Amino acid sequence: MKKVNPLGLFIILLLLLIVFGPLIMPLPPLGGIQQLEALVYSDSQFMEINGADVHYQEILSDSVTLIVLLHGFGSSTYSWQKVMQPFSSFGSVLAYDRTGFGLTERVIPYKEVNTNPYLLEYQSQILLALIEAKKAEKIILVGNSAGVTVAMQTALLYPDRIVALILISPAVYGSGGAPKWIKPLLNLPQMDRLGPVLVRTIRERGLEILELAWSNPEKISEEDLANYQKPLSVDRWDVGLWEFTKANGENDIDSRITELSMPVLVITGADDKIIPADQSIQFASELPNASLVILPNCGHVPQEECPAEFMNAIDTLINNLP
Repeated sequence: MKKVNPLGLFIILLLLLIVFGPLIMPLPPLGGIQQLEALVYSDSQFMEINGADVHYQEILSDSVTLIVLLHGFGSSTYSWQKVMQPFSSFGSVLAYDRTGFGLTERVIPYKEVNTNPYLLEYQSQILLALIEAKKAEKIILVGNSAGVTVAMQTALLYPDRIVALILISPAVYGSGGAPKWIKPLLNLPQMDRLGPVLVRTIRERGLEILELAWSNPEKISEEDLANYQKPLSVDRWDVGLWEFTKANGENDIDSRITELSMPVLVITGADDKIIPADQSIQFASELPNASLVILPNCGHVPQEECPAEFMNAIDTLINNLP
């Protein structure tokens, strides 16, 4: 009888464990889930767009202008609560939860690439569907951090529809997310099973990230904390965040900055620890028709930390539009 090689047997067993272990091992259930009715705001609304219920809040007016607010990674419509009413003096205002965040329904994307709601390209289609439903003549897009990429992508696709952009702490250079070479690994069945469990660590790291986004974390209120944690009680939020992680990563949006010919206001906090102000300064310098405002003693989310100073900067741009 041929003698068994212990090392060879160990390697075979290890490979079997790596390949099949994630598919058969028991995974901890997702706890802390609440009914959607317990999480919505008093003015929450939902619109079904291609099979997913998109959560939004709005303030309507008789104006022909619609201002759409796009939050950043890990945020929600709550990011705009302190400035929605001031914005409404310029027109109707709509803030919505981007796919994978807030109270918008988490869905498993269709296998066809062009119907994956987490892709940057498809997020623009969701935004356009919301705009079309409101039948506004003039659209101003306001994006914060990763929301800037959605605003830019939409403005590039529909330049005749967007009259101005307000881009706050733009997360454009380097684009973030997973590099392209790792995407095939992320789409393996093993990772699809483990991925949602891995991203649950944001529950522990969320407060650390939130504090990093503010120049003075002592300004973060209990209400802020509760509302940032609210989306982590939505059914399948971990699946949505995993799908978003898989779908997004490197893109070429930074190579198209000079194509944005409409008026653009770039706002950055002088003490932004996530997207340093130097990047926003560079970004504004590459735009053909841009103004730049640097807010002192503000961090990555000036609309939350410094709302009065933030709106003062907004007034100048919007009042000077044709």
